[in-house]
Amino acid sequence: MKRYLPEGHLYETETNSEHFKSLEALEEAYRNRIILERKALLCTAGHDIIVDTPFGKGIIPREEGDISIGCDTSKDISLLTRVGKEVCFKIISIDKSGSEPVFILSRKEAQLECLREFTRRLCPGQIIPARVTHLEQFGAFVDIGCGISSLIPIDAISVSRISHPSDRFSKGQDIFAVVKGCDEERVYLSHKELLGSWQENADRFAVGETVTGIVRSVEDYGIFVELAPNLAGLAEFKEGVRPGQAASVYIKAMIPDKMKIKLIIVDSFESSERIPLHYFISSGSIKKWVYSTERAPKSIISEF
Repeated sequence: MKRYLPEGHLYETETNSEHFKSLEALEEAYRNRIILERKALLCTAGHDIIVDTPFGKGIIPREEGDISIGCDTSKDISLLTRVGKEVCFKIISIDKSGSEPVFILSRKEAQLECLREFTRRLCPGQIIPARVTHLEQFGAFVDIGCGISSLIPIDAISVSRISHPSDRFSKGQDIFAVVKGCDEERVYLSHKELLGSWQENADRFAVGETVTGIVRSVEDYGIFVELAPNLAGLAEFKEGVRPGQAASVYIKAMIPDKMKIKLIIVDSFESSERIPLHYFISSGSIKKWVYSTERAPKSIISEF
């Protein structure tokens, strides 16, 4: 299967650069219907995209800007947000009648090829690269290839609960995702399965260590502190601690059979830093993922 990547990944590759070294090379890309990438310079009042193309003027007409473009102008936001960023396209015509060539480009054609040759052939359990495009309360939208969008629901981002996808991701971040399923309309994704089981994450820590975590919730019976995206522990209650703060915590005990970690908060403080993602799986495919430990009272399993 040919590899199709999120927009921006092709831009600085040697293969892409070769096609912009001469007019002849661009004409060859046109004849062979090759997907290329350049930066979008501006979006006109009519929502055509002007592309930074050497040896002439590059235009993506509005109707060629995205597979979602139709009569509903609200979809044009997908064009406006490309300004200043890399955009993929195929050259669909070259007009040499003027003082300089005019290249008519189609992002839509690139996306249709990606749909036909890649996204509609994806299988459940397959792991793919993705790029975060925007965040909503209910989940993270990601580019899975040529600007084609998919959603990772908030409850599929990690085992450790978060209040908003921005607790885990940032716009423009490159991540991995696992395919839950797909149909003619969309690809369904998850993410938490790639961040390791309870035991895999717990093995990165040891009793007696003092480490940094993020306070996720404060309850009457204790405070939940995230140590890793798929691992949280319960600390004894401490006055003045608030959700969203960073905390230095002493690891008092680890109980695999109950999937519990007992913590003591040493200090809490304001911090905008996220806990880095640590992928235990980033390629290939998975059929079954078991988060819970063997004797845990609660079983957490994903099957693909």
